[in-house]
Amino acid sequence: QVQLVESGGGLVQPGESLRLSCVASRSGFSIDTMGWYRQAPGKQREMVAISERAGSNIYADSVKGRFTISRDSDKNTVYLEMNSLKFEDTAVYLCYAELSRTHYWGQGTQVTVSS
Repeated sequence: QVQLVESGGGLVQPGESLRLSCVASRSGFSIDTMGWYRQAPGKQREMVAISERAGSNIYADSVKGRFTISRDSDKNTVYLEMNSLKFEDTAVYLCYAELSRTHYWGQGTQVTVSS
């Protein structure tokens, strides 16, 4: 079992930045994949960024060049640095972890981009 707790969401204006954090309840070194998905009202959940334990990162095309995922296995934490936020980035952002082919999800943190 892995519990995931997100933090860092909020209300920002277009062009501003936010940093999301997700802490896992067990060692980050044991988790295969950690990352972030998002779900906007009326839309399907979509992958935002994934960090593989081997070190590779994968990004959705819509966030490449603006978002950066990083992982601190010592702290069991994955971060999502979001820059140049756009209206369309508004969503609930959910932390994700995969361990031994089992998927785990956090409760989500709201990110709202509004002028």
